[in-house]
Parts: sequence; C-alpha cells; structure tokens
Amino acid sequence: MTNLAVETDRFLDRRRAVDWYRSNRRRSAEIFGILSPDAYYDRPIALRNPIAFYEGHLPAFSVNTLVKRGLQESGIDPDFEVLFERGIDPEDVSSVPGAAPRGFPSREEIQAYGRAADRAVVEALETKDVTREDNPVLARWLAAYTILEHEPMHQETLLYMWHRLPYEKKRAPVGILAPILGGDPPQRRPVRVPAGRATLGANRGAIPFGWDNEFQETVLEVPEFEVDVSNVTNRDFLEFVRSGGYDREDLWSDEGWRWRIESDVRHPTFWERRGEDWVWRGQFGDVPLPPAWPVFVSHAEASAYARWRDSRLPTEAEFHRAAYGTSSTTERSYPWGEEPPDRSRGNFDFARWEPVPVGSFPAGASAWGVEDLLGNGWEWTSTVFGPFPGFEPMPSYPVYSSEFFDGKHWVMKGGSFATAKSLLRRSLRNWFRGNYPYVYATFRTVRS
Repeated sequence: MTNLAVETDRFLDRRRAVDWYRSNRRRSAEIFGILSPDAYYDRPIALRNPIAFYEGHLPAFSVNTLVKRGLQESGIDPDFEVLFERGIDPEDVSSVPGAAPRGFPSREEIQAYGRAADRAVVEALETKDVTREDNPVLARWLAAYTILEHEPMHQETLLYMWHRLPYEKKRAPVGILAPILGGDPPQRRPVRVPAGRATLGANRGAIPFGWDNEFQETVLEVPEFEVDVSNVTNRDFLEFVRSGGYDREDLWSDEGWRWRIESDVRHPTFWERRGEDWVWRGQFGDVPLPPAWPVFVSHAEASAYARWRDSRLPTEAEFHRAAYGTSSTTERSYPWGEEPPDRSRGNFDFARWEPVPVGSFPAGASAWGVEDLLGNGWEWTSTVFGPFPGFEPMPSYPVYSSEFFDGKHWVMKGGSFATAKSLLRRSLRNWFRGNYPYVYATFRTVRS
C-alpha cells in the first residue's frame, strides 16, 4: 500500500487539505479493491454494518460534516446522507439493528454518490470559506480536520473487518510484504518507572486539531510502578491458554466471564486450531502461530491474563508515564523524543498487513526502555473511557465521544500497524467495549 501519511504538526492550507483528502480517498479505494464482488453486502463482524455501508459512509460523513453542517449548504443526496450517516456500536448481536429500511443501494449507485461527494468536498476545500472564525464548525479548519482524520480511522476498521472474511473473498495487493514469522520472543522483563507527572490530553489551541475527548489537558501524579518492556506475546498467552485460564472464573470480571461463557470463547479470535497446532488467521492466509508477535485480545481476556500473572493492566496515566515521561520534569511528544514518526520507530501507518515480532524497533523505545508503545497493536488500559475536566462536545461532530461515556468502554493508547501516522499524537485516545475481540489490540502488564 502506498505511503499516504500526512503530518499534522502545523495548520492546514488549501493545497495540503486537498492533497490529504485525495490521499485518503485513494487509500480507501485500494482497501475496497481487495474484495471480491460477492463480498460487498457481507457482514464479516456481526456487531458492525455490512461492508456496503462503509463505502457510502466515508463520503457521506464528509458531506454531512463539511458541506452541510459547516457551510450550511445542501448535500448531494439527502437519502444517502441519512442512510450512511452513522455507524453502530451495539452491546451484543441481539441489539444489532436490521437492514436499512429500503436495503442498501447497488455498488454502482454508492460509488457514483462517492464521486459526486468527492467533487463537492474538493471544491469546498479549494474555493469556499471553510475557516470562518465566526462559525464554530469551521473555525481553525475544524470540520476539515474532522473529515481528514475520520477516514483513516475507518480504514483501520475496514482492515480488521476484512480480517474476518474468507480468504477466497479477497486478494492480496501487488507487492505486499511477507509476514515476519521468525525470531524468539524476548523473556518477560519489567522496568521500574519512578513516580512523576503524566500529562493526558491537550489544551485547546495547543495542537492544530484534537477530538473532543482529548481536551482539556489533565496533569496527574503517578506513583512508582513496574511495567513490562514488551507487549504480551502469543507465546506468553499460550501459557495462559494451556494452564486453563479460560476455565477459571476467578480470573475474570463478572462481565468478562459472562461473555466468555455465552460466546464460548476459549482462545483469542485471531487464533485458530488446525489439528493439534495453532495458526494465526492472517489477512490473506493462515500462518503458524508466530510466538514473538503481540497477542491480540479483548479487554476481558487481557485483564484475566494480567490477574493470572499477579499483575494488572496499566492505567491511562501509567501508560503516559511509561511512554512519554523522563527522569526530569519534561515529557516527550513521542516515546523516543521529538522527531516525527518514521519507519525506524515502529510498525504503523499501513507499512504492513500484520504485526511484527515485539522488540523490532529499539529506536522507538521510551526513556525507560519500554518498547513498541506506538504501532504493532493498540494497548488496553484499565481506565474507563470518560471525559477530562473541561470536556465540550466538538461542534463538527457533537456525538463523537459523549455517547460512549457509559462505563462500558475502555481507553486504548498507542496504535497498530493499520493506524495512520497522523493519529500517533500523544493526546489521542481510542476506546472499545471490553468484550470486543476483533480490533488490533494487545497489552502489557504492570505492578504497583
């Protein structure tokens, strides 16, 4: 996949906004181009919409946000802009809504809408007043940034949805890098992180753009703790499976155990049995379970493993302290320092289609020597997703965060191999339900 990352260290201008938008659209077209035609209306994850929805949602969101909400102009197709307005986040399959009232349109209709939407968005970015300071939706390029970061977020969602499709319904892009399967996992090794400050979030105006849950800046004092240098690997987690960890109710939260029993979960979703052997369900084919890759699991599974190890998951503040803290009072913009992310620092920005062995990027380590904090897999924390003091819904997308402050979602930090470089800023927060096993999410353990 081509490198289409765009830095977000300075404010936008028209040329850069248009280039970024077009790059996003090209990458999305590449991702949808992987599928065979008969997959288009499939629902590879029952808790998500059918695939067809997302090819309409991406352009419709841009029209709804920039053209209609921001510029207060009419859109392209009112029916499409309602049908494709928002995704879903159901608690379980029983609460998944049925099909769209009139069914999904044909792919030709959806793609024609997308082309018309692209023309309208590019015209707005090139020629219209999309930075009016008297309009809170448009001020400081807010609506533009919103649509430009929204699409890469969904590109990652699409890839983990594609991960659940049968292999015969997709084809690998030309030039794809082969998975790195070799290497022995490092031995589990903790490092001590001394007590100190962790700065979560950011102040409005301090960064060019942030989603509403990133504000306002919150400074916390973090007591001393120990943290694993590496993420938990497949080999580590295999010990938990073989020891009967999925059968020990005492290791699981009430909600996690209920999910484990009702869904008959007995191993990570990315693992499958082939006779007596375990394999990794890759994007384009099975591979023998790579022992040195980070394990991808739900929050419930990660928490149970941590208890089995007499440990726990880090809080959001502990992750920040381990990732960005230093022995002085200063904090880094990235774990390694101030240099922008590049391919020497981690496995991110669609460089690969799978994880790589943990510890592959020593140049990306934090001041304490903690590795793989950005890329290779989002990291679960023990912090329930909620607002920082001073939270205000964002004018360009008022329901982005607030509906998820329900005590049922957990903060994730870092990023995966399918996280765009523009989303690797320190203040960014991701979140999912505790029993959601499909995302590219790993973890590490800590001890007080």
